[in-house]
Amino acid sequence: MSRRLIVGLIAAGTLGAFGPPAASAHPLGNFSINHLTRVKISSDRVEARYILDQAEIPTFQERGLSPGDVLAKKRDEVARDLRLDVNGRRVAFRFEPGAQITFPPGQGGLRLTRVELPLLAVVANPRRVSVADETFQDRVGWKAIVAQPGKGTAVRSTAASGDPTNGLRTYPKNTLSSPLNERTAQFTVRPGGGSLTAPKAAGLHASTTQNRSGDGFAGVFADAAAGQGVLALLLLVAFGWGAIHALSPGHGKAMVAAYLIGTRGTARHAVGLGAIVTFTHTIGVFTLGLVTLLLSQYILPEDLYPWLNLVAGLLVVTVGLGVLRSRVRWGRERRHAAVHGHTHPHDHGHDHAHDHGHPHDHRHMPDRVTWKGLAGMGAAAGLIPCPSALVVLLGAIAQHQVGLGLVLILAFSLGLAATLTGLGLAVVYAKRAAARLSFSGRLTAALPAISAVAIVCVGLLLTAKAIPSV
Repeated sequence: MSRRLIVGLIAAGTLGAFGPPAASAHPLGNFSINHLTRVKISSDRVEARYILDQAEIPTFQERGLSPGDVLAKKRDEVARDLRLDVNGRRVAFRFEPGAQITFPPGQGGLRLTRVELPLLAVVANPRRVSVADETFQDRVGWKAIVAQPGKGTAVRSTAASGDPTNGLRTYPKNTLSSPLNERTAQFTVRPGGGSLTAPKAAGLHASTTQNRSGDGFAGVFADAAAGQGVLALLLLVAFGWGAIHALSPGHGKAMVAAYLIGTRGTARHAVGLGAIVTFTHTIGVFTLGLVTLLLSQYILPEDLYPWLNLVAGLLVVTVGLGVLRSRVRWGRERRHAAVHGHTHPHDHGHDHAHDHGHPHDHRHMPDRVTWKGLAGMGAAAGLIPCPSALVVLLGAIAQHQVGLGLVLILAFSLGLAATLTGLGLAVVYAKRAAARLSFSGRLTAALPAISAVAIVCVGLLLTAKAIPSV
């Protein structure tokens, strides 16, 4: 291996381990099926062009079909669910020559699917036209209808005249979290010179979907599968991506810290928590992979993510309530001891009173870390698998590199757990250092209770965010 290649790989590893995480493979997610319909209304015809951009995972699910079969499948979907109404009557589109299907490179060695279907409907004297795209109703993604000027007509449209996606090749960055979902459009048509009055499309700052095989963790697998680089170094880079992934929102950093503050956590517990996160995250990836491979005709893999979020939220709430309950019980016992004391005289049939001489002020805290609680917190932190890790697993299966994929996923999960373990160890040792300082007794006693409340609040927030999507 040349010195230049080694230096390049080390630089890539450094950037992967310490730089900011790259975008996911598809700007709208590895599960997305995105489609738009361009509509042009002339005096004697309605022309349409249906464009499909299908991400890696739904493309992988059709791996057993030939390109012709995939194209036929998409044509059947469009013929059934793309509706055209002219002057109040249903009119059927017919497919024109020129249909195209391509498979651009995606992430992790997987492919995307891109389909373009020209359609035509011959009409007479159109006045009121409506188009409804009911294809792929249960799939996430960008859906749009775009109006274009025709011939011999003056058209007023509810659909936008511009396409910020450039035919589903780029997507507006400011709408990635809430992609366009425009499935219907109305057109009012009069004789004219080919004019169009329509709203302008919003959002011009775009995120490309082309040539993204080098993005993030899945790019590591693509390099490894192609034999580009030393495996040990690639494992290190995968580990680095997992460590960075743990810093993204939703991976339990606040929960882990609050739990170890609210309990008498030790370094051993912090390491145990990391091990549980590793196991849970890895098993989660494998489980979603099995669903994608075997059960996708019954359960869409992307539909499981809201449920996983809900389960994670409820686990956090349960653990937090357990810690809070122990704190409240300890506080009551302490107050009870303070009111009644244990240095009062007792009459035992003698003529003297005596002091027991061992005041029981109940200073022992009943907030020991339980492995049950630790398992719940670790499961919540690792329960939701990274879509990029799932892409790596599916890419490994597609390229008959299952062993390599599993090793890289394990390295990724270990990296994720290392970040959370490091945070846990920092919290444990920070608590020990703080114990040597002269803080207020009330503050010291209140901090674990505050941490328990924080755990419950984080769990409630996760649960509230998950419920609308379930």
